[in-house]
Amino acid sequence: MSSESSSLARLSMSLPAELFRQLDVMVAERGLPSRSQLIAELIRQALAEHESLFHPDEMLAGTITMVYRGERGRMRHQLFRTQSGFLKEVISSQHIFLENDKSLEVLLVQGPYARLKELCDAIRRLRGLQQVELVTTTSLLPQLHNQSGGRTSSSTGANA
Repeated sequence: MSSESSSLARLSMSLPAELFRQLDVMVAERGLPSRSQLIAELIRQALAEHESLFHPDEMLAGTITMVYRGERGRMRHQLFRTQSGFLKEVISSQHIFLENDKSLEVLLVQGPYARLKELCDAIRRLRGLQQVELVTTTSLLPQLHNQSGGRTSSSTGANA
């Protein structure tokens, strides 16, 4: 027996027939190997949402995805100014130009949910923004530096 299967727990559940049918359609449309994989994904999403609502000071990692129209850098400048107030939370940013003078930007963020939501709400208030979405996970980025400024053993591959 593999270590993965020995750490699994079995769940039995009853669903209304129509909901069960819709679940099977969703599994098939996503090309997943089983209902279990889809249900585990949905539970992880619900747990991340629960964590953000009931423990807003807990550290979370995630992304803020934005689509906006560009006006000669005006929006990029506004985003820069907004993000500069959240230097601890914004880990990195990826920008790409889309067709029809649109841009897609994704921020990799980490911090307490309340602070990440505050950043997302500040971005949402900018004129010209067409879409914005915050997605969080309860997993965190590994710590790259220890308090003394040196690299941690996990980032160098050495054993502690």
